[in-house]
Amino acid sequence: MNRDVIKYIAIITMTLNHISNIFLDPDTLLGEALLDIGYFTAVTMCYFLVEGYHYTHSKKKYGQRLLVFALISQIPFQEAVGAAAFNMLFTLFFCFLILCAKEYIRRPAERTVAIICLTACTLFGDWALLAAVFTLLFDWSRGDKKKTAWAYGIAFVVFGGINFLSYYMAGDAVGQALLRTLAAGGGIIVSGVIMLCFYNGKKSPRSGKFGKWFFYVYYPAHLAVLVLLRAVM
Repeated sequence: MNRDVIKYIAIITMTLNHISNIFLDPDTLLGEALLDIGYFTAVTMCYFLVEGYHYTHSKKKYGQRLLVFALISQIPFQEAVGAAAFNMLFTLFFCFLILCAKEYIRRPAERTVAIICLTACTLFGDWALLAAVFTLLFDWSRGDKKKTAWAYGIAFVVFGGINFLSYYMAGDAVGQALLRTLAAGGGIIVSGVIMLCFYNGKKSPRSGKFGKWFFYVYYPAHLAVLVLLRAVM
């Protein structure tokens, strides 16, 4: 399974998540199921962010693409979710800067402060803190399947712990909160299985510029379409 196929799967699951956010009641079985399916996307994109950072011919252009499309996506994102928060591409941009800080800031104390500050910036965005944690985990585990398995395991525990507390504090019984947590964490588990067992580490030979730009364009475009659909329904 190549990189482009996995990215298209992530695009589909992200779209289902956003459909649930915009059109469905999250307390219904279908609404929660589509939300949970979409949790595959964020952890997968953090994995590919790390991979792309180390493979790209120009880190400067990579960062510029993230920032430009984050700016383009901001209004559609806010209209879609109704929240004054940065969209996921902004979060990925901060995660990109975390990787830059790790590579280019030589003094350990300064590097640590920079990483903490950039991680704090994600508090204002989608997948606050979690995306930064995922990115650091995947950068630590890069090129080592055993470490990658541990990275996914830690990601599941961190994400699951936050969700469990959220469900429990919202009034769910322990058993119900645990079941909902396991369902929500399924996307991370599936992402880990795909990366460890099926991903061949290559992009599609037919990818070209289309594959390079499609995700960036699709993100704001699909949000705008969903917002328009909601307006006319």
